[in-house]
Amino acid sequence: MYSCDDGDIITVELDFGETFSACEGVNDLVLYKTKKDPSESLSVLIPNYSLDELLELNTDTPKSATLYYRTYSETNLPNNLFCNEIPPNVNIISNNESSVTAIINTTLVEDDNDGILAILEDINGNGNLEDDDTDGDGLPNYIDADDDGDNILTRDENPDTNNDGNLSDAQDTDGDGTPDYLDDDDDGDMVKTRDEENASQDNNPANDITNPDVGADFLNPDISTTQPATGFRQHSISRTYTVNISLNGVSFDFISQEPLNFGNLNSSEIPTVLKSRTVTPPFN
Repeated sequence: MYSCDDGDIITVELDFGETFSACEGVNDLVLYKTKKDPSESLSVLIPNYSLDELLELNTDTPKSATLYYRTYSETNLPNNLFCNEIPPNVNIISNNESSVTAIINTTLVEDDNDGILAILEDINGNGNLEDDDTDGDGLPNYIDADDDGDNILTRDENPDTNNDGNLSDAQDTDGDGTPDYLDDDDDGDMVKTRDEENASQDNNPANDITNPDVGADFLNPDISTTQPATGFRQHSISRTYTVNISLNGVSFDFISQEPLNFGNLNSSEIPTVLKSRTVTPPFN
């Protein structure tokens, strides 16, 4: 970034990388990033705001804020530089501030990590992942770890046998044209897979084996003994937040840029409790 002042050229490079960190003060939220060589920081203070509010799903939500650009004499800046009193061993060479409008865009993507890309779980092909629920348990397939509700996890039914993203070769034990991960009777013996709980009634047909030479009963068409399931297995759903901040109205003596992309919140700043959720669908 270049600007002229009394004929002198002042060069400032706001190259701080693409991610930022966050910390909370008494009533404020501070978003910041630092670098060395030269030793600098870029921070945004949003008053009367919290990390919880930042992580609420927002689209282009504006907040009044203050942007700070500082330079330091120290090469290595301490980790507690923000949201605390400035450490006594830190010498600020210059401190520049500008009133700005922070534009917050927070999105959340959930996934079942079942080995199938979410886009491939659009069974009806209408571009809407929310209306594809093969087993009718209330969880769309893209966040359903057991798409057909047979208590065998989708990833364990070989939906993509060679991991090439092409599901045309998905395992189909009974050859009925419906792959196992979408088939509630995998071996075609007229007993639902989830009800082949013959050895242990733990809602996991994979460990019910009458003939070890063939394998689990739910894949053995010669075993059609029925032992009804009593519930669905618990599902784990991963959650990925993306928080992007852009700044409008940046005006320093040496720079005027509209807008300034402050970057994305570092994923390590997301509380672990928010990175996944579990759900057990109601049994029917």
